[in-house]
Amino acid sequence: MMIVKVKDAALAKAAGEGMDEFVQVVVDATYEAIGGEITAETMGMLNADQITLLAYIAMREEMMDGGFVQLIHNGWGHFIFHNPFDKAVRGWGLPELCSLIRRAHKLYSKYHEEIERECDDDEFMAMFERFPEFDDLDDKFVEGEEGFTAAIAHYVDEHLDRFCEIEA
Repeated sequence: MMIVKVKDAALAKAAGEGMDEFVQVVVDATYEAIGGEITAETMGMLNADQITLLAYIAMREEMMDGGFVQLIHNGWGHFIFHNPFDKAVRGWGLPELCSLIRRAHKLYSKYHEEIERECDDDEFMAMFERFPEFDDLDDKFVEGEEGFTAAIAHYVDEHLDRFCEIEA
């Protein structure tokens, strides 16, 4: 298993700045430890909690920028919907996020081939019109994001030893 190291001073500074900064210090250290990207090989170096954290951050970035259509188009659908990510976030105390992911998974199963295909910018933008079923789910994520991220930060803080080793 990969040992992710975080400086105590960096963690303390980030914790004082807010939940996003606290989580980001752990995420950045994790990405640094695995060479900067999630692959099948690097996932094998991480534990389930570390993978879940990286999955949430990837999901949050895509969702806040373009919703489920963008998340799926940019290749994250398989990672989010074909792994036990929904169960993991439920176990972390996020049943609403689990439910949201499961509802989106049904739409992913129905539309992913069409959404994942290569297209130009105009065709991509048209997808948002063609798949309005995702709109309510996108809105629910955006409305809940602050609470989801706070719960994630709390879980990471309470189980920090599952994510990283603290260095002086």
